[in-house]
Amino acid sequence: MTCFPFRNSLIDDAKARLKKYDIGTKYSHLPPSKYSILLLLLAKEGKLHLLFTLRSEKLRMSPGEVCFPGGKREPTDGDDAATALREAQEEVGLRPQQVDVVCRLVPYRLNKNTFIAPVVGFIDHDFQAQPNPDEVKNVFLVPLDYFLHPHSYHQSHLTKSGRHLIIHAFEYTNPEDGVTYHIKGITAKFALFVALIILEENPTFEVEFNLNDLITSSEESFLKLYKHATSKL
Repeated sequence: MTCFPFRNSLIDDAKARLKKYDIGTKYSHLPPSKYSILLLLLAKEGKLHLLFTLRSEKLRMSPGEVCFPGGKREPTDGDDAATALREAQEEVGLRPQQVDVVCRLVPYRLNKNTFIAPVVGFIDHDFQAQPNPDEVKNVFLVPLDYFLHPHSYHQSHLTKSGRHLIIHAFEYTNPEDGVTYHIKGITAKFALFVALIILEENPTFEVEFNLNDLITSSEESFLKLYKHATSKL
């Protein structure tokens, strides 16, 4: 068996940094109307990559958009990770035992009663996706460092609940098939956040996080939006 020590070191270092951001069950009290997404990382050609799906045009919600595997929590799901793993298996044929779940990041409030819980895990570099054509049109990889030093990027600004938000949008042309994918909104936000955590580099554009204290700034941002929403209930 061929050994790739650089790959092991790359993954081990990334896992150690991600675990510092693991919230565990800290926000398990949130309302049950919750979605989970699975941010899948793998090492390829000396770099970490994120796995994305292109949603089928047949879907009612967000057809043709780039996203992470994921979906709505079911009563039989034990926790956020169980939801993300079940959805990933349904969408791209990834079995739960093929994923090394590393951490759960601070959730994102989609609206006053709905939250998105991001789960981060690692898969082997030779994983072969089997997209469910009813849900997924394509599966592709993007180097993690692209989300700090993109070739094509733009942002817009929004004021929500009294807070200034930055909406990130990346364009990535896949060298394997020449297709240009548009990665934006919440998907772009989480891709960027994971890149900031693991690579510990400053991006080439403005971000909404305090780069000197990502943990505190991410939680403060979420809690302020959450408290603003609950105060109106």
